[in-house]
Parts: sequence; structure tokens; C-alpha cells
Amino acid sequence: MKQKIFFSIITIMMIFSVTTFTFTQNVDAQSLVPEWIKNNAGWWANGEIDDKTFLDGIKFLIENRIIDVPSESQTIDVDKLTIGFIPVEKADELTSKAKVLEEFLENKLGVEVEIVIPTNYETIIEGMRFGHVDAAFMDTGPAWITHQRTGAEAVLAELVAGKVNYQATVWTLAKNDSIHTLEDTVGKRVAFTSITGSSGFVRPMGTLVTDGHIKIEGNDIVALESALAKNFESYTFAGGYKAALQLLLNENVDVAFGSDIAPQKYLELEDQVKLRPVTTIGPVPSHVFMVNADMSENTKNALVDSLIELNYDENNEILTNLYGAEALVPTTTTMHIGEFGTFIDALTGLDQKILDSYNKSK
Repeated sequence: MKQKIFFSIITIMMIFSVTTFTFTQNVDAQSLVPEWIKNNAGWWANGEIDDKTFLDGIKFLIENRIIDVPSESQTIDVDKLTIGFIPVEKADELTSKAKVLEEFLENKLGVEVEIVIPTNYETIIEGMRFGHVDAAFMDTGPAWITHQRTGAEAVLAELVAGKVNYQATVWTLAKNDSIHTLEDTVGKRVAFTSITGSSGFVRPMGTLVTDGHIKIEGNDIVALESALAKNFESYTFAGGYKAALQLLLNENVDVAFGSDIAPQKYLELEDQVKLRPVTTIGPVPSHVFMVNADMSENTKNALVDSLIELNYDENNEILTNLYGAEALVPTTTTMHIGEFGTFIDALTGLDQKILDSYNKSK
């Protein structure tokens, strides 16, 4: 029951965040939220007030129409929904788990549901383009590319350890006092995780390009690779967080790019203390659930409502078994992956590299 209350609050807060985001064009939007509600949110997050007190505040917002939560039932206007899943090499290993989700959604929605598990994202993108795939669970990079190519929209974000993102971070040796900003990495020996790594390449390199510290002269992957060679003393794609950090510890490179928790996760304490975070570059968004651009509002809302019920105790095992996430919370494409998408767009030719990296048929 406690988990159900928690995820209800998280869901309401995310709905409120989405609603507030759409209000940004209205200069009076922020004044609609009473100051005591903002205080309540902070106190609740710090455990200083209980769930009931916080929910009473949310109830006030709803009753006074500061936020609008539709109460009418949503009518599905299709006979079948086809949902794609993140590509895997052995689809048969997920078939039974997918079947449980199919049955859950069919029971909630009253229509036939089929989950397809492809070996590549191209299948999902083309399926969305031509109406053969209605929705899909997707990694961040492919989700942005799908949005760009088909107009599909993100409606739910994965919640992991209570967060919908993690932080891309620049790491160097503790004894190295010459690197203090992301810009300072230009001209140095650097280790990326892979050319498609979100925190280990896309966010740091994309930021250097969009901030004007590195210029890509051309519009393809060759131009991107040329910019790397031109702007760093040397660069390497280590293959993962641990390998990049190990190159740094061995003093083969001056900088390793990765996530904020990579050292704690992959290194012993004696090696962790040898490193220091230069700077946190910014958030890398979690996986998302995308819906076809042609899906009606009623069908989309009914599907989202049903998937949110996977957050509750009695249904949560379906989600964790299939997807590994602890919850799904409402979002929008712009709010969740819009900024990150600009970095993918800035790194010429990277979109196809990202899709190729998920092709499990090769």
C-alpha cells in the first residue's frame, strides 16, 4: 500500500510538471501555484510531512482547477494495439514475460494487444511511420531519432532509483590540477565509452559542439571523426565506463567521460579516491515509452493510464520482470529528451550509428 501511495504521488507530481510545462507560454502560470504548496512539496520530499498532508495539498490544486486531472473514462478507438520493445538478440527469452503484459493490457483496455520484440530499431521506426506499430519502449537515443523521423511522442519515462535521469560527468585524476571545466578537456588525451554512449560521448561531445568549443566541418560521420582527431591530443573509445576509468587510472589518458556513479559502481574504494569529478555536464534521460503520432488522444490516455497501473504493488512485478524499471511516470518529448536530442542532432552522422549499435541481428 505504501508503494501505491508513493507512485500515486510521483505520478501526480509528474502530471503537474507536464501541465506546468505547457503553461510556460502563460506569464501568469507560476502565480497559480500557492507558495504553501511549493513548501509542502519540499517538506514531503525531505520526509518532514506525511503522505496524507501532501496529498491534501494536491487535492486542493485539483479541486480549485489549478491542475486538471481528467476523470472521464477514455474510449479506445482501435481494435488492436501493437507495442514494440527494445531490441534484443534472443526474443524468445522475453516472450513469456511479454505475454503477461499483453494479457494485463488487454484486460484493462478491452482490445487485442500484441508485443513485438525486433532485433533492431529500424523495424520499430518504419512500423511507426507506416502505422504498423502503435507504441514502443525505447532507449533515449533511438526515441529521439524516432521522434525526428516519424513525429512519435514520448508519454512515459522510466523511473530508476527514484530518478528519471542520471548525470554525465568528467573524471580526471585527483592529482591532476590542470583540468577544471569541460572546455579544458579540449587538446587533452581523452577516453570516451563508445561513439554512441549517452553520458560517455553524446552529452560531453555534443555540449562541446553546441557551446562552440569544437566545430564539425561537414555533415556526416567522417566529419565528426575528423573533429575528434583535430580537437584532442588523442581519443579512444574504451568500450564502457570501467574500461575508460581504468585507462585514466593507468595514466593512459587525462580524462574519462562517463556517469556520476561509474567509479562507485565499477572501482574498488582504493581506486575511487584516486579520481576526482571535474564537472557534472548535465542529465542523461532515462528510457521512454513512445506512441505513434497518429494515435488519438483517447487511446493514448487510456494506454498511459493502464501502464501507470504497473507501478502499483499488485502489478509492479510485470514491469520489473519485463523492463527492469521500477516505475513509469508521465512526461513529454520536449521535457524529457528535447535537450539531449539537440546533442544527437549536433553530432553529424551519429543517428545512424546509434541505430546500428542496437541492431542485434548483426
